[in-house]
Amino acid sequence: MPETGTAFTARVAEGGDRSPHVRAHARIPALLDALRLRDRLDLDLYWIPTPDGADPAVLAGFDGIWLTPDSPYRSETGALAAVRTAREHGIPFLGTCGGFQHALLEYARNVCGLSRAAHAENSPGATGELLIEPLACSLAGREGAVRIAPGSLAERVLGAGRTVERYQCSYGLNPSYLEVLRQHGLRLTGFDDSGDVRVAELPEHPFFLCTLFQPELAGDGTVAHPVIRAFATAAAAPAGRHSPVSAP
Repeated sequence: MPETGTAFTARVAEGGDRSPHVRAHARIPALLDALRLRDRLDLDLYWIPTPDGADPAVLAGFDGIWLTPDSPYRSETGALAAVRTAREHGIPFLGTCGGFQHALLEYARNVCGLSRAAHAENSPGATGELLIEPLACSLAGREGAVRIAPGSLAERVLGAGRTVERYQCSYGLNPSYLEVLRQHGLRLTGFDDSGDVRVAELPEHPFFLCTLFQPELAGDGTVAHPVIRAFATAAAAPAGRHSPVSAP
């Protein structure tokens, strides 16, 4: 039951392959407590393993979908299906780290028509359209500055044009695909000081935000990162804003 003062308990699908050894996963229960007690936002979280996400019926009735870190996922197909369900049905979506990478991969394949777009971690032998490639320098365990585009959802959420965030990744967007993603409506709204993409969003969607950094790792876990709080707020908004999920 929600705490006194919470207006709605949002049902959120947590996409990813849960592990006690993944720091971001281990932090999520404390973040949920922080949202409930400090922000009066109550999320009822259901972990959905990526193989199960391939079935659209599994995600029916959820108020938000959060694709969490720790790739490679057990099922690339399931991870991409979860992104597509959120994108096509107007369900608030947050993709962090591996979730960011797979959100871009889903968009490239299903919106941009790049059916052969690949993720180097999932398909190490791929030689075609390598959309997600190894970073020149790994960001595992590092912090980095992110410049935020004016007027973007990310700027509204973060309340600043520049932020410093924590990473745990070694893969990012191949810059050769920046323009094709932009031309098909994806807005790239966060960059490091070298110009590499760190944040992406869909402006016509109720809430669709992806970050290569891991907001789960911010601070000591007693206060939810603004990105997580904004996602929770969107998920807890009045129901009925997205279309029903059904099998294709």
